[in-house]
Amino acid sequence: MIQFERPDILYLLFLIPILLLWFIINQKQNRKRMLSFAQDDLLATLMPDRSLRRPKIKFLFISLSIIFFIVGLANPQIGSKLEEMKRQGVEIIIALDVSNSMLAEDIKPNRLERAKRTISQLINKLHGDKVGLIVFAGKAYVQMPTTTDYRAAKMFLSSISPGIVPVQGTAIGEAIDLGINSFTKDNDKNKVLLVITDGENHEEGAIKLAEQATTQGIHVYTIGMGLAEGTPIPVYDRYGRKDYRRDKEGKVIVTKLNEEMLQQVAVAGEGMYLPATQLENLFEDIQKMDKQEFESKVYSDYEDRFQYFFGLALFFLLLEFIVLNKKNRYLKNVNLFANE
Repeated sequence: MIQFERPDILYLLFLIPILLLWFIINQKQNRKRMLSFAQDDLLATLMPDRSLRRPKIKFLFISLSIIFFIVGLANPQIGSKLEEMKRQGVEIIIALDVSNSMLAEDIKPNRLERAKRTISQLINKLHGDKVGLIVFAGKAYVQMPTTTDYRAAKMFLSSISPGIVPVQGTAIGEAIDLGINSFTKDNDKNKVLLVITDGENHEEGAIKLAEQATTQGIHVYTIGMGLAEGTPIPVYDRYGRKDYRRDKEGKVIVTKLNEEMLQQVAVAGEGMYLPATQLENLFEDIQKMDKQEFESKVYSDYEDRFQYFFGLALFFLLLEFIVLNKKNRYLKNVNLFANE
């Protein structure tokens, strides 16, 4: 497949018909002036080196040079061929808590940024595995369906912030339920649902839903972000001044990591609970799982091809320079351009 990096440049090709019209008019005017001086037979005698064909050939060469130069400026690119490739791996869906409590700074720089770095590290270690993203607070949403395009996954990951989910809260159960329904339906094993949260669950049913996930071959892992002793949630005003989130009575809200609940969810989901600082076991567990075969679509990279068109433009420009308007006195007997 071919595309142009700057397709707007191609509009300059409309200059070619204008140049052609100018050339035709100029040639007619020149011929008219010549005929006013003498007839063709006499002109051939008076101007034996005169050629009617060479100016046309020179114009053709200069036109081709301009065309290839314009196309080169537009930078034609070759690639992006859609290919189907079979890969083997584990299907992983990451459910990331983006509630306001994830802005707490008991782990640096804060819980959410640390979680995003953790996910990025996990993606770096994947090879052939599918990965998808779910974000949740008071509601859960699919941020990215499962894919083997890790660059796209990192792009979606970088755009995640607390404001991405308008309803506040920590609906872990809803995130698990959405995760269950987001896996590929034709596979019933070796699927991992990774829930990354501080565990401040604001709804019931997370443990039961984790048990339900195991019936569909899904292992539910939980990663706890934060410290058990708790910390206030910082807020910043427009001038960068720091304060802390408060309740209706004006008291500072303290958010704590709920390890007990996250451990219960992991046990019910036949997975593992891990604090944010101990992820080596997670990577090892995923690598030990039996791989399933995926059929994924990938795009090859685009490659620039402007240099070939610039080369052709230079080639025809040199030809135009070499070919003279009149016959070469040393080569006039060579029948390269027939005399008219």
